[in-house]
Amino acid sequence: MRRATLRLPRRRSPRAARPGSRWTDAGVLVDHALMRRILPRLLLLVVALASAACGGTAATPSASGSGPAATPTAAVATPAAAPSATPSVGPATSPAPSVPDNTVWLCRPGLVDDPCFGDINATVVNSRGATNLEPASPAKDPPIDCFYVYPTVSRQTSTNATLTIDPQERAVAVAQAARFSQVCNVYAPMYQQLTLAAIAKPSSVNFVSAVLAYQGVVSAFDDYMANYNHGRGIVFIGHSQGAFMLTALLKAEVDTKPEVRRLLVSALLLGANVTVPIGKTVGGDFASIPACSSTTQVGCVVAYSSFDTAPPPDALFGRTNSVLNIFGSDTSGSMQVLCVNPAAPGGGRAALTPYLPTQDLSTLLGTGAPKASLSAKTPFVTYPGEFSAECKTSGGATWLQIDRTTSATDHRPGIADVGNPTWGLHVLDVNIALGNLVDLVRSETAAFHG
Repeated sequence: MRRATLRLPRRRSPRAARPGSRWTDAGVLVDHALMRRILPRLLLLVVALASAACGGTAATPSASGSGPAATPTAAVATPAAAPSATPSVGPATSPAPSVPDNTVWLCRPGLVDDPCFGDINATVVNSRGATNLEPASPAKDPPIDCFYVYPTVSRQTSTNATLTIDPQERAVAVAQAARFSQVCNVYAPMYQQLTLAAIAKPSSVNFVSAVLAYQGVVSAFDDYMANYNHGRGIVFIGHSQGAFMLTALLKAEVDTKPEVRRLLVSALLLGANVTVPIGKTVGGDFASIPACSSTTQVGCVVAYSSFDTAPPPDALFGRTNSVLNIFGSDTSGSMQVLCVNPAAPGGGRAALTPYLPTQDLSTLLGTGAPKASLSAKTPFVTYPGEFSAECKTSGGATWLQIDRTTSATDHRPGIADVGNPTWGLHVLDVNIALGNLVDLVRSETAAFHG
């Protein structure tokens, strides 16, 4: 493959470099101590994307997350303007350093055109095909914040995306993050992610590209903590590339810092192969952040990759020997990929409450999706009681098993041709259990403030 010329834009209004760090010629702030902590994850991400793209069976990620090919939603209805937020003051924290408020925010309280704040009504479809309206709206004064990092969606032709907000970022924010506005203020930064074009041409991806993407997330988090947090509890939400970025961020900025870790309500890291020692709830990727084991546990992580059949030996998710884990592979056989069922964190099988965006359902449901003529005038559609989930471990893999629990007479769509088996149901990771995830954050928030 021919190597493309990579131009990295110089950062605007850079903040002062930390001790032991420096600005590169590309305008990327490199903190050497930080790089030593996150280097394995960044290398993992670069190789993961390149390996998946070069493999004969892996396909181009979709607009709803890194996964098999699909056409992203081109436009999203403009939500109502969010009211100006006045965050409640939580526990006292150490004074934050002076950090410029120069993040380009995709979602943030007070934005006039915020895709994470607006119409989140849903159409409920029962097994007979009958429908009814389920109204929902953002909370007026939620007690916590959510920090959301979106998956691979950019259709720009460069290796790293610019900070321009395109329809794809808006669409995925609506699909994955907007419903969390019922329980938290959603902050979602734009970052110079590795684009779909870069993944399709892995020769254009290098270490500097990954650092540039990651540094944008770090910079936005620094901005958020200094200028918006005010001691409030935080839920981290990420999928695919977004979850890889947040895993690295949590390792460097939360796991090792008790003063920040005490603000952690939970971290939802979906489709990113978070690891733990076999049979353990803590260790592996995080030294001090355990897996969530109940609906009221806080300071914990929810992670899983969804499949409707056992992951094959060459699966990209659910296995520690995946190409996604090439620099963090478990040669001792002592580690496993973490699975926490968001519908039953304590274990066992439970019903899922999916919420799917009504625009371009084929992106998420494949050929089983209903046509656009579905009589849903709401941004979301939900199929309660159609699917259930249970964490399973078998043959060296750990995954969230998704099953259709209804009879053949159920008129609702199943899951068909979402992608090849190596990806599993990756594009559905968030939406297949979105109602459960929101409910989990709601109960965790009550416990956090209880």
